[in-house]
Amino acid sequence: MTDSTADDNWLIDEDEEVAKPAGLAPPDQRLWRVLIVDDDVDVHAVTRLALRNVSFKGRELELFSAHSGREAFEILRDTPDIALVLLDVVMETDDAGLILARRIREELHNAIVRVVLRTGQPGQAPEQRVIIEYDINDYKAKTELTTQKLFTTVISALRAYESLNMLERSRIGLGKILAGATNLYQIHSLREFASGVLNQVSAILDVGADGVLCLMQGDTGVTTVVAATGGYAGLNEVELMPPGHPLWPTIAKAFAEKKSQFEHPANVLFIHTQENREVAISVTPPWPLAQIQRDLLEVFSQRIAAAFDNLYMFGQLRKAQEATVVALADLAEFRDSGTGGHVRRVQQLSAALAQRMKARGVYDAQLTAQLLDMIGLASILHDVGKVATPDHILLKPGIHTADERTQMQTHAAVGRSILERAANMVDGVSYLTYGAEIAGGHHEHFDGAGYPNGLAGQDIPVSARIVAVVDVFDSLLHKRPYKEPWPHTEVMSYITERAGKQFDPEVVAALLDLIERDPGIGHTPD
Repeated sequence: MTDSTADDNWLIDEDEEVAKPAGLAPPDQRLWRVLIVDDDVDVHAVTRLALRNVSFKGRELELFSAHSGREAFEILRDTPDIALVLLDVVMETDDAGLILARRIREELHNAIVRVVLRTGQPGQAPEQRVIIEYDINDYKAKTELTTQKLFTTVISALRAYESLNMLERSRIGLGKILAGATNLYQIHSLREFASGVLNQVSAILDVGADGVLCLMQGDTGVTTVVAATGGYAGLNEVELMPPGHPLWPTIAKAFAEKKSQFEHPANVLFIHTQENREVAISVTPPWPLAQIQRDLLEVFSQRIAAAFDNLYMFGQLRKAQEATVVALADLAEFRDSGTGGHVRRVQQLSAALAQRMKARGVYDAQLTAQLLDMIGLASILHDVGKVATPDHILLKPGIHTADERTQMQTHAAVGRSILERAANMVDGVSYLTYGAEIAGGHHEHFDGAGYPNGLAGQDIPVSARIVAVVDVFDSLLHKRPYKEPWPHTEVMSYITERAGKQFDPEVVAALLDLIERDPGIGHTPD
């Protein structure tokens, strides 16, 4: 056979169809992307003919064509997930294919696409030199490529690409697990934590998966929906997982068997923590999970279990901390039987008011996430300095004398001093830090006429400006040793009349906004 004849018949037996694998294709219908690079249009035509019925693992081929090295580079740059490049050597230049092979690795940094050189003139690119000098995966002379050998070459390349792709996805997935687990440890709200878990699971699966996270406490059998995303977001409005929901049978099976269930389309990751909490995370990606994805999720589940326990411990510490602070505030004012309810109401309303101000877009730089998290707890300590106020002044039912008023006013500086000393014993900013600025600043006036330092405007810490309004609002509404409760309308008139004088107008506006949204605020009796 002459060289010309060989070149004309480099793809023979094109009538021999390659049978598709038996069985139904999985829901994942993504195609294997193959790029044919050759300056001969006939080569493109005959290659497409030979590969027209080829499929691998239920996925058919999607063929791309380029007629020069430059065109191929642009396709590879702009088209993700090309698994295989069937690359001619001699095109616009004698070494165009070799140059493209190098650019794929060095400029596109694509290490997993399989590159198979096909040449009709092997003498111009000797095989041994090319294999050593260029990062290619196979070298074929067009004279040896029958349909069957091309099929073998393509399937081998796709299998290798799949393995490398799995390794790369595993590397990326593990990186996401480490990064995600670190972020999860910083989240203190159970619902925020659960939403974060679902987002991380979706990232590991590399899909926008709909998801649900359920929690079961001990052996109660009660399954609580903690968070839901995507098409299941409506479950955020219910407390318990509805027994008739399509995901429920798989979730119930995971809880019953105490192990993960992968039953496409419902996949449930089961997690058991050391604190005897059972968690089920259900996701419904568009295709069955590969083994590597299952393995990654199992690794992630171990991190989630530890994070759940960490969240529980944080919650317990936070409750103990809050109880201690309330006890301290009650101890400071135990002589006034009404202050127990007062400090708790101040705590709740200060936190709500700070959140409303943030939503209104005022003082964004000052209303940090840290302050929003801590202001409720810190506000409890606003009057801790009253430990230094004698009974005959603190509990006096009538009007104070000038000397008594001066002595009463010392409680702001005393409280600040006490809390600053405590805050200095803690690394970084804590609720004690905010407690000190609230205790020392909640009697300052916006116009500068307050005490103890005569601060004005935004020189007064925003936390103190918030508590200043809340403290007066609640004190006027409820009975105190020195006064009877005021009607709600009179209290609001008093507050609004002093906006810009005693109180920050933005804080007053936010309080009015809160009351308009919930008219019951402030009407709770002692």
